[in-house]
Amino acid sequence: MSGILDVSGLTVRFDTPAGTVHAVNDVSYSLADGETLGVVGESGSGKSVHVLAMLGLIARPPGRIAGGSVTFGGRDLLTLSEAELRDVRGGQIGFVFQDPMTSLNPVLTVGRQIAEPVIRHRGLSPRQAWQRAAELLDLVGIADPERRLRQYPHQFSGGMRQRVMIAIAVACNPKLLIADEPTTALDVTVQAQILGLVRDLKARMGMSVIWITHDMGVVAGLADTVQVMYGGRIVERGPVRAIFKDPRNAYTWGLLRALPDHGQRVQRRLHQIEGQPPDLYAPPKGDPFAPRNPFATPRCFEQIPPLVPAAGAVPGHLVAAWYDLPRLLAQRGDAR
Repeated sequence: MSGILDVSGLTVRFDTPAGTVHAVNDVSYSLADGETLGVVGESGSGKSVHVLAMLGLIARPPGRIAGGSVTFGGRDLLTLSEAELRDVRGGQIGFVFQDPMTSLNPVLTVGRQIAEPVIRHRGLSPRQAWQRAAELLDLVGIADPERRLRQYPHQFSGGMRQRVMIAIAVACNPKLLIADEPTTALDVTVQAQILGLVRDLKARMGMSVIWITHDMGVVAGLADTVQVMYGGRIVERGPVRAIFKDPRNAYTWGLLRALPDHGQRVQRRLHQIEGQPPDLYAPPKGDPFAPRNPFATPRCFEQIPPLVPAAGAVPGHLVAAWYDLPRLLAQRGDAR
């Protein structure tokens, strides 16, 4: 399948004094033009590292690309020089980081930081870039943009700083926007505003979006496709409705059971996935989730399951599992 972004066999390692960290393992997927992909998983699952690696944003050493390819705009990003990658970053791919206070320069005005990418990537004059910066602040919902452009990041609230980061990311009308847990530190009201803003910008600009999060509730309201990662691997991927209504991997099922059900009059106790994440210094021989999986078979401990179409599921619903989760749940009389 060919899309705006094609990731094939991406493998990332970190060489440390304590050993080699197997951070990302044989990750492959395609992102369609205009698609919003929600990448979910707990800390250490590889969801953030794999996008940082494909954009050349991990330190080398200790990090290294151990295999794979990432095709964007007809070129393999993993073969580009740093100068070529800088042309892609900001120009064709926008990136929004989790914490704007560590991403924005505290000693430069917001206006200068928004204007910089359009001067570099679009060749605008400083005056034109400043005008564009004002338009972008207005676009992301910040009032009185001409005045705010002359202010510094510490003079903005957390939600407004994240809007500034989004303005920088979309300044050059990128084909792809990548957001790495950008709403984690925000309260739910501001989080909803940011999600609405991204939906509006996507519709207006026609860009594709990769939204990385640990929050299944966020992707339910934003994504077209959900990609669940665990232990550096993709364990399930499919249309958002299919993932929520018909999970096929036990880890996905566990994440969904951990969501509160606001429709119940009496709230049930939230489900907890027992056990610990895998040791990425010494990854298990088989399915990395097997030790925590109540449905694991002997084969799960011996062989890594491939990511294949889920039997009887909707097209595009893929799962890596040696067991038939719907059948096992039916036998237990269980459900999410």
